[in-house]
Amino acid sequence: MEFFTSCHGIPVFVNDSQKGDKTVVLLHGYLESSNVWEGFAALLSKEFRVITFDLPGNGLSGTRLPEHDMEFMADVTSAVLDVCGVKSASVTGHSMGGYVALAFARKYFERIDKLCLFHSTPNPDSEEKKANRDREIELIEAGKRELILRTAISGMFANENRKRLSEVIEEIVENAAVAEPEGTIACLRGMKNRDDMNGFLSSFTKPLMMIFGAKDNYISVETAEALMVKFPASRNLMLQNSGHSGFLEEAEISASALMEFLNYELKIKN
Repeated sequence: MEFFTSCHGIPVFVNDSQKGDKTVVLLHGYLESSNVWEGFAALLSKEFRVITFDLPGNGLSGTRLPEHDMEFMADVTSAVLDVCGVKSASVTGHSMGGYVALAFARKYFERIDKLCLFHSTPNPDSEEKKANRDREIELIEAGKRELILRTAISGMFANENRKRLSEVIEEIVENAAVAEPEGTIACLRGMKNRDDMNGFLSSFTKPLMMIFGAKDNYISVETAEALMVKFPASRNLMLQNSGHSGFLEEAEISASALMEFLNYELKIKN
C-alpha cells in the first residue's frame, strides 16, 4: 500500500507491503528514492513485510532546510514505523541509507532487530570527500544538478553492468530529478557532517551484516576488507560482479543472502 503521511513536519511517501510476521525496512541511498527498491522488495516480500519510503529531500517526500542530519532522518524512520504500527524491524540501508540506519540503531536501539549495511560504512567523510560534497552543492546551486545526477548515478554501477542496466539507470536519474534541489543539498550537508560510527558499531550487540561490491567505485575493496576484519561478528558478502548497487546488479544473490541472514537469526531466537 502506498500513501503519504506527515513526519516531523514534512510529507513522507511510504510503501508498505503489510504482509509478514517480521518487518524489514529498506532505506535508499543518495540521489535515490523508494522506487529503487521495487524489484528487491518483491523478492523479500515472499517472506517478510517490507516497508520502504522516500527519505526527506528525496523522491516525493518533503525537505527540512537547511540540513538533513542522519539523526533527523532516523527520527523520520521511527515515525514511519509508528504510522505503520510496527514496534521493531530489521533495517537495511544502502549507501546514505546505511548512515541513516546506523543513526537509527544508535538512537532507537530497542526498535532495531537486525542491521544490514548495503554498500555503506560507519566511516565519516574524509576531508577530501567533504570538499567534494561542497563542490556538489555549488554545482547544484549553479543549476547543474542534472550533470551530477547522470555522473553519480552511472558511477553506482560496475562498468560492465551499465549497458545491461541502462534502462534502470535512466529510471533512477528521472526519479532523482523529481526531488527538490534544496533537498539534495540538505542531504549532502547531512552526510558531510555525520558522526564517525565505528565506535558505536563496535559496541553494537545485535545481528549485523555488511554487503559490498568488488567493483564498487565509491567503496574500495581495501576499505571493505578492513571493515570485515574490524567487525568479525558481522556476516559479510562480497558481490563479485557488482559496483555500488548490488541489489540491482546481483539482486537474487543479494536477496537470498539477506533473507538467509534474517531467517538464521530468527531460528536462533526460537
